[in-house]
Amino acid sequence: MRKIVLLYAWLLLTGVYAQENLRVMFYNSENLFDCRHDSLKNDRDFLPEGKYHWSHTRYRNKLNNIAKVITAVGEWQIPALVGLCEVENDSVLIDLTQHSPLKNLSYRYVMTHSADVRGIDVALLFQRDQFRLLGYNVYHVPLRYPTRDILHVTGQVINHDTLDIFVCHFPSRLGGEDQSNGHRIAAAKVLREKADSVISVRIHPSVVIMGDFNDYPDNESLFNTLGAKTPTDVSSTYANLMYPMLDDREHGSHKFQSDWGVLDQIIVNRALLQSSRISVKESKAQIFRAPFLLEEDKTNGGERPLRTFLGFRYQGGFSDHLPVWMDLVVQ
Repeated sequence: MRKIVLLYAWLLLTGVYAQENLRVMFYNSENLFDCRHDSLKNDRDFLPEGKYHWSHTRYRNKLNNIAKVITAVGEWQIPALVGLCEVENDSVLIDLTQHSPLKNLSYRYVMTHSADVRGIDVALLFQRDQFRLLGYNVYHVPLRYPTRDILHVTGQVINHDTLDIFVCHFPSRLGGEDQSNGHRIAAAKVLREKADSVISVRIHPSVVIMGDFNDYPDNESLFNTLGAKTPTDVSSTYANLMYPMLDDREHGSHKFQSDWGVLDQIIVNRALLQSSRISVKESKAQIFRAPFLLEEDKTNGGERPLRTFLGFRYQGGFSDHLPVWMDLVVQ
């Protein structure tokens, strides 16, 4: 017994502590719809009689594919936090967490219920043994047309520190980048206000922002409005972990014509690159480029994401986006 006490005292004096990795990922699931019509939403394309002939068999295959991606990103470690966008409703998340290959992994979820005309929302799956839910908020983006809300989830990690997660799906580039730019700036203003508020009240603020931003790291909404700069720019409050991948046109999370880009990003407050309590492992995030998620791009060359549909032709694939992920080290 005396040896155990002495060992514990030595660990305290030498600053040696146990560490735990917390894997965090984000994935645009590309139209995770069920087969039932919601009279308040424009979901008719994803009904059995709709343009995509969305059957129960295709829906179950889609759920299994999303589950496969989540477990594959986890490798030997199940992701503790999974941000998702383009999920239709609670039904698809119940099916995903309780009636797919994820059913034995004890995921719970929170999600938005936005006024988006198509009915797509954002959500966060979490492992209760690694993230204890304390509460969540939903923030509306004031535009002339309804868009996706921003989800803010607060929880406690294993060392009892608070972790704040923001999950986003910014307005699309429909109508052109310039014409729609103001919509994403409006979303970034709401996000900045809420994230800054969290940082101002937390003793040890730990903020993770993830999502499909429909903008690249150097676009105005993220670089200027949110103020998410490169990880090496110590003057900024937020660090965009995807910024180092900005100029890589051969690798990214999304492909437009022949160019890859990083529309899907993970952003953290700069304290997470410096803190010893919770920190980003190696100060970087990664794109998950498993071969099963890709197919030959016969039009533009190279590879592209293997989608569920190519036009209206069913392929049985995964998504038009690739997942992004990082590890948090919790002391």
